[in-house]
Amino acid sequence: MERLKNAFEELHIPNDEEILKQYEKYMEGILNWNKKINLTAIKEREEFITKHFIDSVLCYHFSEYVNAESVVDVGTGAGFPGVPLAILSPDKEFVLADSLNKRLKVIDQLTESIGIENVTTVHGRAEELAKNKKYREKFDVCISRAVANMAVLAEYCLPFVRVGGYLLAYKGPDAKKEAEEAKKALKILGGKVKRIEAVNLADFDHNIIVIEKIKETPAKYPRKAGTPAKEPIN
Repeated sequence: MERLKNAFEELHIPNDEEILKQYEKYMEGILNWNKKINLTAIKEREEFITKHFIDSVLCYHFSEYVNAESVVDVGTGAGFPGVPLAILSPDKEFVLADSLNKRLKVIDQLTESIGIENVTTVHGRAEELAKNKKYREKFDVCISRAVANMAVLAEYCLPFVRVGGYLLAYKGPDAKKEAEEAKKALKILGGKVKRIEAVNLADFDHNIIVIEKIKETPAKYPRKAGTPAKEPIN
């Protein structure tokens, strides 16, 4: 866990022994469950720390995240970036959404056993959950590391964000190109690129696209399950 501690110090993220212990227990839990359920392709501890933990917390100092009280993680998978951020931010409420319930059951069990009390999971496809009044336009921030191009991701995520809130989309080196290609989709969905933040740390070349929600998303979006990926707005 020395790698994680060093990264936190480099990123000026406060941490202590208890926080690092929670991270270690979560990693051990995911890797153990991974032998029975396909949760992550990453099986080595060092790679897990780099690609799941450090990558997840890169937005920790963003003002959009700092000022948020409610955060939704769309397509959380094995709990990333939601759980690592929840450990660091016990004052924020996190909702982790995923279409595979067996993953969420693992997250529920691990967060309860570790004592992470600010995480709730919800099962369902983003296209359906975002139509639910309980979740639609209710969150200050949506975070997502889901693998989808920006136009598709925006259709999945922006309907969850309140006007004045933000979508933080974790992207690789092609972030600028993706944001440019998604301009029309973002305009239709009520979003606007505020900035693209490059976070360079050790072997990272990552960008986070910060999208501000400037108006309500039209009721027809997201379209029915499967349509956003098959027919992206362009």
